[in-house]
Amino acid sequence: MAETRGTTELRGAGVDHTLMGYAYRHGGGAEQAADDLGVERARMFKSLVARAGEELVFALVPATSELSLKKLAAAAGVKHAEMAGPRDAERATGYQVGGMSPLGSRKRLPVYLDESGGEFERICLNAGGRGQIVEVGTSELVELVGARLVDLAAHVRG
Repeated sequence: MAETRGTTELRGAGVDHTLMGYAYRHGGGAEQAADDLGVERARMFKSLVARAGEELVFALVPATSELSLKKLAAAAGVKHAEMAGPRDAERATGYQVGGMSPLGSRKRLPVYLDESGGEFERICLNAGGRGQIVEVGTSELVELVGARLVDLAAHVRG
């Protein structure tokens, strides 16, 4: 499988990781990736780009949850947060929608990781390409991207 900017960043930092591939389908999302790869949905994190105040940020939430924009705004210390438009997200990250990752992003954006990620030794997230997922140690990811663990989940799906 081809290396991505995300896996290049991990390798360059000496972070142990596993790159996995699945057949990307538009609209399948993190739940599809988890199911196709046999990963617990709670360990598969969506990489969402949002605007918190005037700043673009990454919000990483498990496949089992939806992002609470209210909680993201509070974590970022701003009054309002909204999802970034696809064009703005793609321009800032250098990745296509469906392949966003805080790893190897063109512009280093602040990263907010849902606190549930701290329950797992390793989590999975997009590696920087559609159909490419990377499994990485949670603490190593937090350190590498400077993520803040905060409550971001609006609700949890079964």
